[in-house]
Amino acid sequence: MKVLEPYLKMSTVEELWAHHTCVMADYGFDRLFYAFNAFRGAGLYDNPEDALLLTNMPTDYVDAYVNGGMFRDGVMMRWAVQNTGFASWARVYAEMQEQPLTEGEKAMRALNERHAITAGYTISFPMAIKNANAGIGMAVEKGRTQEDADAIWAEHGRDIEIINHVAHLCILQLPATGQRTLLTPRQAEVLELVADGKTMQDIALILDRNVATVEKHLRGARDALGVETTAQAVRKASILNQIFRIEEHGRNAAGEPPLMAGTVARRG
Repeated sequence: MKVLEPYLKMSTVEELWAHHTCVMADYGFDRLFYAFNAFRGAGLYDNPEDALLLTNMPTDYVDAYVNGGMFRDGVMMRWAVQNTGFASWARVYAEMQEQPLTEGEKAMRALNERHAITAGYTISFPMAIKNANAGIGMAVEKGRTQEDADAIWAEHGRDIEIINHVAHLCILQLPATGQRTLLTPRQAEVLELVADGKTMQDIALILDRNVATVEKHLRGARDALGVETTAQAVRKASILNQIFRIEEHGRNAAGEPPLMAGTVARRG
């Protein structure tokens, strides 16, 4: 599929997402919401700060849905967490018709109706990481119905599914340069050395710093990533592509020469 070629040339998540929203809009799905969370705990939903979220939904919708915590009552969100594959919104809602809606679900439905986000499809991607989930919700253009969405899917569903799977896999291995900065270059470097099996004493020697300074950088990395242990910090930073990154033109995110030679790109 020639439409996939540009995805393979993208260098950042933001660049890919801008392209992907245009591609899906050409199919008739003009409002998208992608979420990837590799840190889900025992419950269905956890802190959205732990997730990579990409969307072109209206700002006030996103504020209520994400910051207001209404995603926890999203029917399609629940479906995506519990299933893989694709689903028509109408089909999922029809399957739960006999179940009374909770107050939260009623509020979530009202929010969707206010923004005309009532017809579309959701794709939930298979994940090999334990407790990880990733999916994308796609709403058809305002004024179009679920019947319109189903007609689009009947004609182009297989292509749309493949394109979204490729986009998802690309997102997982690209740096999100426009997202909030999680780590300083030194914090990232120290985590890389920990991941390489170096001890505190080794790192202090390599960086020509004392152990207390190394531990300070690790504390800062843990705080920035919102985790309790260094092992968790290494895992989260790796999955979010915050470490083991090749910076453009051999310079790091701060515009400085690399702090450590021999760094290679890798997936978490």
